[in-house]
Amino acid sequence: MTVTIDAESGFCFGVTSAIRKAEEELQNGQLFCLGDIVHNGQEVERLERLGLETIDYERLRELRGGRVLLRAHGEPPSTYDIARRNGVEVIDASCPVVKKLQDRIRETYRLHPEAQIVIFGKPGHAEVIGLQGQTGNTAIVVESEADLDKLEPARDVYLFSQTTMSVEAFRRIAEAIRGRVHGLLEYHDTICRNVANRVEKLQAFARAQDLVVFVGGEKSSNAKVLFGHCRNANSGTIFVSSPEEITCKRLQQAAGSVPPETMKIGICGATSTPLWLMEECKKRIEQVWNTKSRQ
Repeated sequence: MTVTIDAESGFCFGVTSAIRKAEEELQNGQLFCLGDIVHNGQEVERLERLGLETIDYERLRELRGGRVLLRAHGEPPSTYDIARRNGVEVIDASCPVVKKLQDRIRETYRLHPEAQIVIFGKPGHAEVIGLQGQTGNTAIVVESEADLDKLEPARDVYLFSQTTMSVEAFRRIAEAIRGRVHGLLEYHDTICRNVANRVEKLQAFARAQDLVVFVGGEKSSNAKVLFGHCRNANSGTIFVSSPEEITCKRLQQAAGSVPPETMKIGICGATSTPLWLMEECKKRIEQVWNTKSRQ
């Protein structure tokens, strides 16, 4: 049996940068983080043990002074306004890709106030909330063609995308809008290629394995999407959030009739999955199989 960790999996640049910044700032004393720094419970717990305290918007409004780290997802202007009024020092760890997208949406809204700013993304997602905030929350969020009834056909549309959405899905939604809107449609593919390009590589990795253990946070939309792609490439794929969820029974069920002694097991994860957690899952797999072999 061989167990291989996908070299392409794990934190994206934005998340890596945010976590590194948190670790550095924690050396200077108390540090709050607005929302989970990453959608992975184990990594959040690790940083909390180092002193990072996760707070919500209600706590931010009550805070006076102190330091608050803004995670990679980005924040709307209102968050910065609250911090400024309350004398809170902002440690901005917004992903540069997200920050650039916010700037583009804000400028488009300023130049074309009469148009419809449309964001292809997941309603309520932290990044999308930050993007909507650049337009005074007037931007229209669409996740599927069923949402296009929100649009006014006679008004121009400027279409953008949440950075972690599917490229193909974005193209489909753009074509669907083109068929509905009589005015101008100007669309901007603002999907992060570092994330989007992972799909093809992840599927190639999955197809090379007998079974795949996908490691991701339960709150991570990126993990759900990538897990789906992984499972499409290899039906013997299971989803786990922690090593404890890996059992010999689950592995056997996923592997089917493949003999354990020749089995190739692959471990991969989302952009919010830390390498150390995938390594722990590898240890767990080797442990449960060794235990079984001694029985």
